[in-house]
Amino acid sequence: MDMSKMLKDLQKMQSKMMNGRGVLTMIKINPDAVDKDDVEALEDLVMAAINSAVKKKDDAAQSSLSDITGGMKIPGLM
Repeated sequence: MDMSKMLKDLQKMQSKMMNGRGVLTMIKINPDAVDKDDVEALEDLVMAAINSAVKKKDDAAQSSLSDITGGMKIPGLM
């Protein structure tokens, strides 16, 4: 097993699945793991849940940063 090739393949796949803002743009679920009639709906639900979690994380980070900077907007921080 070539771990270097596997890592490169995973990095390529990751870049297609999440954009630079940390928003999940695609998810694939093995149809054998779920009801074959509901795979797409499940993919949409999982993607929405992950994007919601990322937004909550970003909001919390922004709030914490705002507390630290006293509300000043410092370019490049967020």
